[in-house]
Amino acid sequence: MDRREPPDWALPAWDAIELGLDRAGGTRPSPGQSQAHDAEPGGETGPGRALAAGGPPAPGGSFGLRILGVSEVTGAVRDLLRADLRLADLWVEGEVGRVTVSAAGHAYFTLKDDRSQLACVFFRDDRLASPFEPRTGLQVVAHGRVDVFEPQGVYQLYVSAVQPAGLGDLALRFEATKARLTAEGLFERARKRPLPPRPATIGLVTSPSGAVIHDVRRVLARRWPLVTLLVAPCLVGGEGAAATIVAALDRLARFGATAREAGRPDEAPAVVIVARGGGSLEDLWAFNEEAVVRAIAGHPVPVVAGIGHETDVTLADFAADVRAPTPSAAAELVVPDRPDVVATLWARRRALDDAAAAALASSATRVAAERRMLARLEPAARLAAARERAGQLLDRAARASAERLRAARDATGRAATRLEPAVEGHVQRRRAAVRVASASLAALGPGSTLGRGYAIVRRIDDQLVVRASADAPAGTPLDVRLAQGAILARSEGAQSDPEGG
Repeated sequence: MDRREPPDWALPAWDAIELGLDRAGGTRPSPGQSQAHDAEPGGETGPGRALAAGGPPAPGGSFGLRILGVSEVTGAVRDLLRADLRLADLWVEGEVGRVTVSAAGHAYFTLKDDRSQLACVFFRDDRLASPFEPRTGLQVVAHGRVDVFEPQGVYQLYVSAVQPAGLGDLALRFEATKARLTAEGLFERARKRPLPPRPATIGLVTSPSGAVIHDVRRVLARRWPLVTLLVAPCLVGGEGAAATIVAALDRLARFGATAREAGRPDEAPAVVIVARGGGSLEDLWAFNEEAVVRAIAGHPVPVVAGIGHETDVTLADFAADVRAPTPSAAAELVVPDRPDVVATLWARRRALDDAAAAALASSATRVAAERRMLARLEPAARLAAARERAGQLLDRAARASAERLRAARDATGRAATRLEPAVEGHVQRRRAAVRVASASLAALGPGSTLGRGYAIVRRIDDQLVVRASADAPAGTPLDVRLAQGAILARSEGAQSDPEGG
């Protein structure tokens, strides 16, 4: 057996399988049949005649088709796609699936319908230049070419532009301008200004020949006839309308500045209405111009946009401080309603009356209290109060003194009762002692001595007791005290003591 042939029990390799018919119309051999034994060398069914699909003949001694590499297959598909002119420049409509933006700024998304989906890539430069961004769920029309991304072997649409399905050039311009001004923050809610409650003067930017000016005047006359309407005429449609709208806004701004500088602030418009009637996107396009949008956003006073009907939307509506669905509604927004103001005034008057009555009642109560306090502080009242208090204190002192005296009397009585027997005994003892002392004194006293015949001699001049003869020289008057009575005498002089004294 030829070693180049597989054994009978082995399955044929992929390169051993030929197509159903060769170029001569022969039939494919069975898988277990050896081509080398069933055909003549060089015959139409021999291995030397086997052809790969679209490839050169297989080399002699090999079995079946030529094997292609992945890159070769991908290149073949790429060449086929690039050869189809329909896929080189086409518009595709579908719903946007999930959108992914890479760090490099490229957007990857899918376009799908009810049966298929197509991978799309939107390179950064094309995406930034496009006025419209694909968003999940939007129905869009994408322009580009179909090609193969060889590293992953997938075909995809390389998008160069995207626009909403069914919209034309004006819609694209609208979206582009809106996106750019939104990125600048021109439509931010934080920059919106509140409307004045009761403006004295209102500016109106509109056509002087349209019905809008009459509608606005009628609404203002009905709701708040005290207001002054200052009209700045302009074109509201057609060629050059945007420039006239910007000029009208500028005239109102300059008039207001002049009035305020002249000290007449009530003549300056406190709010401006930009209005026109309804129309198509083309009719309203002047209010989508960037110059008009910037003029409204930069106006010195609040701006109310009443452009078209309720379903009409312009960029001026986004830039204005307040959007009204119609010009008449704009006029209603900028002024109050007379019946409402009158009702509010009556309600405030009633509230003021109630507050004044309550304040008066409270004040009367406080005045009465102050009067009572002042009455208590008058001199006569204070004197009467002091007199009354002094009387009360005197009564209290008298009662206290009487009580103390009564208590002292009772205590003295009780003490006298206890002391009387002791005093009596003490007096008796003292009397006895006095009698003893008197007897002793009488026995020892000068009277007793005098009773025994002695006398007390004193000089009359100085009552000096004479104890020696020298104390009474001759002629000295003397007082001689006896036991009973006294004798006046005069000294005759000293004599000798018979007892030798």
